[in-house]
Amino acid sequence: MAVLDKIRSKGVLLLVVVGLALLAFIVGDFLNSGSSYFNKSKEIVANIVGEEINIKEYSEAIEQMTEVYKIETGKSELDEQMTTQLRASVWESLVNEKILNAEAKKLGLAVSADELSERLIGNNIHPLITQRRAFAGENGQFNRTMLIQFLNSLEETPANDEMKQQIAKAKSYWLFWEKTIKNSLLQEKYTALISKAVSANSLDAKMSYQDRKVSVDVAYYVKPYFMVSDSAVKVDNSEIKERYNNQKEQYKQGANRAINFVTFYIKPLKEDYTEAEAWINKLSAEFKTTEDIVGLVNSNSDVMYDGRNYSLLTVPATLKAFAFGGKTGDIVGPVFVNNTYTMAKIMQAGILQSDSVKLRHIFLVEKDVAKADSLVAAIRAGADFAALAQKYSAVKQTADNGGEIGWLQDGVTGVDKEITTTAFAKATNEVFTIKGAQGTQIMQVMEKTPARPKVKLAILERKVAPSSKTYSKIYNDAKQFAAGMTSDKFEKVAKEKGYILRPATDIMETTEKIADVPQSRKIVQWAFKSSKNDVSDVFDCGTEFVVALTTEVNEKGYRSIEKVTDQLKAEIIKDKKAALLIAELTSQLAKTPTLEGLAASMGDSLKVAPAVNFAAYQFGVAGAEPIIIGKSSVMALNTVSAPIKGNAGVYIIRTANKVENPQPFDAKMEKMQLNSRMSYSLPYMIIQDLKDKADIVDNRLNFF
Repeated sequence: MAVLDKIRSKGVLLLVVVGLALLAFIVGDFLNSGSSYFNKSKEIVANIVGEEINIKEYSEAIEQMTEVYKIETGKSELDEQMTTQLRASVWESLVNEKILNAEAKKLGLAVSADELSERLIGNNIHPLITQRRAFAGENGQFNRTMLIQFLNSLEETPANDEMKQQIAKAKSYWLFWEKTIKNSLLQEKYTALISKAVSANSLDAKMSYQDRKVSVDVAYYVKPYFMVSDSAVKVDNSEIKERYNNQKEQYKQGANRAINFVTFYIKPLKEDYTEAEAWINKLSAEFKTTEDIVGLVNSNSDVMYDGRNYSLLTVPATLKAFAFGGKTGDIVGPVFVNNTYTMAKIMQAGILQSDSVKLRHIFLVEKDVAKADSLVAAIRAGADFAALAQKYSAVKQTADNGGEIGWLQDGVTGVDKEITTTAFAKATNEVFTIKGAQGTQIMQVMEKTPARPKVKLAILERKVAPSSKTYSKIYNDAKQFAAGMTSDKFEKVAKEKGYILRPATDIMETTEKIADVPQSRKIVQWAFKSSKNDVSDVFDCGTEFVVALTTEVNEKGYRSIEKVTDQLKAEIIKDKKAALLIAELTSQLAKTPTLEGLAASMGDSLKVAPAVNFAAYQFGVAGAEPIIIGKSSVMALNTVSAPIKGNAGVYIIRTANKVENPQPFDAKMEKMQLNSRMSYSLPYMIIQDLKDKADIVDNRLNFF
């Protein structure tokens, strides 16, 4: 009992202790089990209309589009600009897809498997498929057989790792277009549905017809605003503030930053040129006498010797005259052009060779290699190569096309060197075999382009580049500038040291590049994590170092009045100039009431805007003047207007030569034309409107 009484007396304390223990247990368990939750949240690159986009999904989409681009263009490498464009394109596609799918789901819209199949491989194949080079025949036109062969190749069992990778890339390529077409079909359905609600009606048709029905020629005199000095009008702060408040909605902005930055270009210094000159001079004698020139070149030159044949089109411009004007063994250099030292030797002159060769093959895997000699003998005896390829070749994609590989260019990369060297040395219809680790290929030359003069060159080249010492020196200069730097000293110190201070404004979270600075996305990321007047460390941007200062931190909302003061002031000045000009011209018009007399009194001549109607976008050579066009369309003929405020100046006009369109009103035709014009812009307008209203969280800044 004593024990129980003691427990009861400490009941509140025990409850607190037990409660804290339970809380610690629960929190501890949550933190342990929830660590994956926090990690996952860090992997979310975006949230689009409630759907989270993982960085893996986004990255895979970028990789997929990159591979598609490479296949479509034949390029193996992408520069920074193209990488940036592809990344932005993937984002746009992703946003459009998620928003469209969400809207379509609400309306019960979908693309069925049968619909998609019809547009992919059916009787109504989508243009995005028929326009692909991968499915084109020899004439460059879409070939259904090529498409079927391509799709069949996706189901093949790969014979080796290389084939496995090729099939994987081909599948990714097809899935990209399949998804793109599916989204396109869904958008077509959605647009068709919405377009019914925004179709032109009878009133629209009547108005469109009336706007064009009457045209007039307009004689006019205009006095431009620039004829009045800005000093002739005064603008005070209260006027600017009033206008800002009246049109504040025009100045909405997303979060943005502004910076000043100093660039330290990584360029060769004097000692780098001296070192390069000494290097080329030291090798010059050896280049002229060595028996192993290939070894010398490949050990020292920026241009490797690979035995390629240079034509007049492919030889370096600085060596063209030497290469095709000399003989085997001739040497030129060293010469210094475009920051590069060059020596060259003609390894073989007088070559006559084609630029391209068309091949077909029969690929025999290891278990069938014993058949090679028999097949070669049969082909040379007149057997049908295409039929044998279909029967024996292990590469189904080419086998179904008679073994055709297609055209190979001289010097092409990515193809076995033995194949190209042998193929270009053979005559048309000759057969040869190439043995490899995966099997044996029986090959035949089908066609060759006409032979042209070529030459083999060994080129010893060295571009003067910054040494590691130079790199370190320039980096240290940038580091010293950044060390202990404050915002109030940034500009002063830059000027003292002769550095150019460069501004960059309106930097958005989506900005990929600062001015012309390469690899500068990292500066954007820093700017959005920094505070105003922060000075960065040194950014390594590939060919230059950068030190930046944050000068503005503008959050999402409205641009400040200070930011738009110049714009507002210019608008007010224009309005006040218009008032002065209207008063001046009204007074002058009272003295000389004719338009000709007015123009003469002003030392000017009349101008004419022909065939003006209410639907016009341009007022003669004066350009966009909607108020003047509107007034011209309604005023009485042969009367002189009062002064009218326009975009470029104050106008006085007179209409004449009224012409009425004799064509009767056709409501059906007018509606058709209006809807046709609308159809071009409506899909974009719909998606843009959905995007403007959609809830989109963009976290790309955390990843790229």
